[in-house]
Amino acid sequence: MIIELLITYIISLISFLSYPGLFILMMFESMILPVPSELVMPFAGFLVNQGRFSFLGVALISSLGSIVGSLISYYIGLYGGERFIRKFGKYFLLDLSHLKWTENWFKHKGDLTILISRFIPVVRHLISIPAGIGKMNLKKFILYTFIGAFIWNNFLSYLGILLNEKWEVVHTYSGQIDIIAIVIIILLVIYFVYKRLKK
Repeated sequence: MIIELLITYIISLISFLSYPGLFILMMFESMILPVPSELVMPFAGFLVNQGRFSFLGVALISSLGSIVGSLISYYIGLYGGERFIRKFGKYFLLDLSHLKWTENWFKHKGDLTILISRFIPVVRHLISIPAGIGKMNLKKFILYTFIGAFIWNNFLSYLGILLNEKWEVVHTYSGQIDIIAIVIIILLVIYFVYKRLKK
């Protein structure tokens, strides 16, 4: 039911607003909002097949939307992350030492982290916030976000071109991968909580 509503919403927004609609949806997709790129981009690819969009236009507009959404999340983390941890961190078993660890991580491994995260379900919606908390170099953040988003978005839109009217099939199979990713993340969180409580 929720997926059907999402499909209707995505089709309506892109059909009505064209490229701006695609931009808005991909901006939302890169934030903490339930807009799956596995639905948006294959439909955009379908529209390329129909001659309503160009492949290059879809590639650029979707990637720009991904960057803007990621930057919004980045600045939320940059300006609100430390305050959140100081005020509510204890409820999530987090303290300022984790903040320092995050800064070191994104200083030395931020490039690869951002790039790889663009291909991981769930994680790509969230990764920009810890990147902001970790004060990752902004130019590198934008560069690797663009590279990852460009590759991922083009891959999905190309699948939409190949599948044509059956573009929704992409989400059917990607949904199974999403479930696996969510289970892994939950297990990692449980392990983190267990280690913290053990200490």
